[in-house]
Amino acid sequence: MDLRAYFHDLADHLQGAARAGEVIASGFTAESSDFIRFNRSAVRQATSVRQVRWTLSLVRGARRVDAATTLTGAAAADRATLEAMLADLRGGIDQAPEDPYLLLPETPHDSTRESPGELPEVEAVIDAVVGAGRGLDLVGLYAGGPVLEGFADSRGQRNWQRVDNFNFEWCLYHDRDKAVKTSYAGSRWEPAAFEGRMRFAREQLELLGQPAVTLAPGRYRAYFAPAAMEEVLGLLAWGGFGLKSQRTKQSPLQRLADGAASLDPRVHLAENCADGLAAGFQRDGFVRPGRVELVQGGRLAGALVSPRSAREFGLPTNGANAEEVPESLDLAPGELPRDRALAALDRGIYLGNLWYLNFSDRSACRFTGMTRFASFWVEDGRIRAPLNVMRFDDTAYRLLGSELEALTQERDLLLQGGTYGSRSTGSTRSPGALVRDFTLVL
Repeated sequence: MDLRAYFHDLADHLQGAARAGEVIASGFTAESSDFIRFNRSAVRQATSVRQVRWTLSLVRGARRVDAATTLTGAAAADRATLEAMLADLRGGIDQAPEDPYLLLPETPHDSTRESPGELPEVEAVIDAVVGAGRGLDLVGLYAGGPVLEGFADSRGQRNWQRVDNFNFEWCLYHDRDKAVKTSYAGSRWEPAAFEGRMRFAREQLELLGQPAVTLAPGRYRAYFAPAAMEEVLGLLAWGGFGLKSQRTKQSPLQRLADGAASLDPRVHLAENCADGLAAGFQRDGFVRPGRVELVQGGRLAGALVSPRSAREFGLPTNGANAEEVPESLDLAPGELPRDRALAALDRGIYLGNLWYLNFSDRSACRFTGMTRFASFWVEDGRIRAPLNVMRFDDTAYRLLGSELEALTQERDLLLQGGTYGSRSTGSTRSPGALVRDFTLVL
């Protein structure tokens, strides 16, 4: 089925249904996804999901009402469904309150992005995973296939995107709280790349068999693998980069926003839509720039500005979502080769993953959490023993500021694994980070 032609067919039909003084806007999402769940290195569930969802918005003056439905994919039947939804919206719009922060694009701006991938057949994934996990307790979930998004309005704007991608997240379980968590994501499945990640995971699993150590509370040198860095960056994204949170003084990075603090000059953070998987447009029809600089040289460079914040604070929008949360967060690489990270660490802790992160002092950007999954004690640049679960408490101004020693040259693309309702297209691209001083509290 040609979903692009189907999308344009329904969009044109709704454009023809618009009345004077109305704007009809449509949001379209669809996916054709394969899901494979593994347990004990065997397939426990394999299924496919094909779905089409349509969000319909009616705007009249300063009033707006919305409705959403799942469609069949048959254009004739779905045109009738959308006509009925539009009639319901017209019947209720006069009861909706006026919205002082409603903002729509002034000029239609069309866009098209097609990013085809080389996705594996389901049988190839199963053969690769079962073969690599033979003799191990492997638990994981593979999700892959095309994700399609579109926007259309009755003024003639059309935006379309198709991205093919996959995400496989898995654990090799050892015993009790000891496991190795790994992921492999992208738009092209490369057997050698998957085998390399699996080989590294198996090596870490063998190390988990050694007696574990519990460290005394204190400060230690630490290396954060990209997956651990993603957890930190994800917490900072929770209100850290939005214009509204900064203007209302609620951002965890408020000191950075006010110029009262800075990060290391090597820290460059951006919302990089051009190289991410998220749509290059948002639900109101604003097209996003390819890149929005958030932190440059350790100092605030910009903010994510949703249409509502743009209206409220009198600034241009850059197409941020309503929550003003990054969807394609990009931390620039450094100069440390990844294969030299342990040698550079010398003596300290290797953090493969972090868990249960939350702010312990939001205004100071202080956060706490637990080490988990393949965290190790390192001496003389070699892993010596697995680390028992420890709690940490530290600040982003130290981790990415005063105590940052190096960032790795290589980065990982880490996709958000959410599948509730539909597959997420959010992503983070992050290097690993070497830190001189990191605080464990118990």
